[in-house]
Amino acid sequence: METRSNHVLVGSVVLILLLVMAAFLVWIARFGAATDKEYDIFFKQSVDGLAKGSAVAFSGVPTGEVKEIALTNDPQFVRVRISVNRDTPILVGTAATIQGSFTGTSTIQLDGAVKGAPPITCPETNPLLDCPNGVPTIPAKAGGLGALLNSAPKLLERISTLTERFNELLSDKNQQSITGILANTNRLTGALADRGPEIAATLAEMRTTLKQASDAAKQIGDLAGSTNAMINEDVRPATKNLSATVASAQHSMETLDAAITDARPGIKAFSKETIPEVGALIHDLRNMSQALTAVAEKLDRGGAGSLVGQPKLPDYKGGK
Repeated sequence: METRSNHVLVGSVVLILLLVMAAFLVWIARFGAATDKEYDIFFKQSVDGLAKGSAVAFSGVPTGEVKEIALTNDPQFVRVRISVNRDTPILVGTAATIQGSFTGTSTIQLDGAVKGAPPITCPETNPLLDCPNGVPTIPAKAGGLGALLNSAPKLLERISTLTERFNELLSDKNQQSITGILANTNRLTGALADRGPEIAATLAEMRTTLKQASDAAKQIGDLAGSTNAMINEDVRPATKNLSATVASAQHSMETLDAAITDARPGIKAFSKETIPEVGALIHDLRNMSQALTAVAEKLDRGGAGSLVGQPKLPDYKGGK
């Protein structure tokens, strides 16, 4: 009886210790979870290779794990909830990509954070817009193998289109045309080879012509320089002298105009008073000249006595 009581007591103590240990482990787990941050990522691509517990890395450094993968109301998107360490810098500009591998497992890579940017959080106003499931949302971008797989259909379509066009280019009709073009090219090449000496002579003449044109241009330049020098040495001084002459003539005209202006009253008086007196004087001189002429004629005919006495009458002899 006592042995059975001891076994019951030992079992009870062990059970109590196990319950305490389980409660401690749960507390530790909750404490660790409380120190992590959760974010949602909405991928518009296949999440093949991801699973609950897949690693999450920030710039290649392991920092958390995938907590949940679920479908959304929009069949184009897959929601992936991750849990990362509290000290992970999930800032505005951070984006998530799925990094595949050849082993089949995939990881989530976080990068693009900018220093000084604010952290990604749920806004206080209208939080359901950016946090539809109660946690902040990290934007997703296509990258790595996922981006290659997403772009594979377009790439295959372009390759198919290019192949069709290449086949059209190499059709029988186009091949004949290409053959004709190549034949014409061969004939043209042969003709050019035959005309090689003539082409060389033409090039030599062209080189000579260009040299002559260069010499002519140089001579024209020298002539322009000489003309310039002549203008500077001859024409400009002559122009300067002509300007001085014109200025001197202008000054003389101004002086003459002033002299005429000053002499105008004297000229008026000369024309009104002096000219009539000069006319009378000339008349008197003319009369005196006539009188002197008459005296001279008397002297010639009768001598000096003709001036003081009467002329002698001629003697007449009577006859029978």
